Amino acid sequence: MGVPVTTVDPQLPTVTAPPSPAAVSFDATADVRSELERQIAAYVELGIPALLGEEPATFRERLLPLAEVATTPTAPVAVEGDGVPFVLVLPGLDVNDVVPAMRRGARNGVSVIDRDEAPTYQPIEGVQVPGEPYLLRGVDTGSELCDVRPEDALVTILGRGRTPLTLDEGVALVVVRPDMLRPNKCFSLLASRTGTNQRVPAVWISERRAKLGWCWDRNPHTWLGAASAADRAVHADD
Repeated sequence: MGVPVTTVDPQLPTVTAPPSPAAVSFDATADVRSELERQIAAYVELGIPALLGEEPATFRERLLPLAEVATTPTAPVAVEGDGVPFVLVLPGLDVNDVVPAMRRGARNGVSVIDRDEAPTYQPIEGVQVPGEPYLLRGVDTGSELCDVRPEDALVTILGRGRTPLTLDEGVALVVVRPDMLRPNKCFSLLASRTGTNQRVPAVWISERRAKLGWCWDRNPHTWLGAASAADRAVHADD
């Protein structure tokens, strides 16, 4: 699009961290606790606790109780290979600090949504996002919706009783499951809009890197679908 890449501090933990073995070691046969532990390990290896000012052990201890609400998908995905049982999402982070952790091999992710614009993307009406760590459950990366206008894809997703993904959730998905960002099967994040323009955030592959950017809500792309989920779940304290 000719939009400059957002500048990040070259010393950010997510920039200096090496590729995460945990992020690429997804095991479809693992139980839900093991998968949650793998996602937590990926965040640790990619420097996310440092962004929060937490020690890895404290970070892990705080998040493991979410295993109580971890599930397999609540409904089949439309296209085989598009399903993710759940994604651990951490609210309150600056998305541009997290973007470098969207690794494809040794290549850091990049963003063309700058630090002034990113906070203007807010959840659309009807989407309630928890303010504490949560699991996004029953994720479908939505490749069946490639070449569908984002505004039409949103109607389809809502009509199925599902929720579109926010900008932060899409980044989290790529961080913990980089294998789900695939050529010609990238995805829009329809739950985040500015309310002042027709931009729809999306994650795709550019120059062999994961890129956070935006497209127009009335422009279909053959390589860009629309991600959705069954629900969002937090840990219920006793």
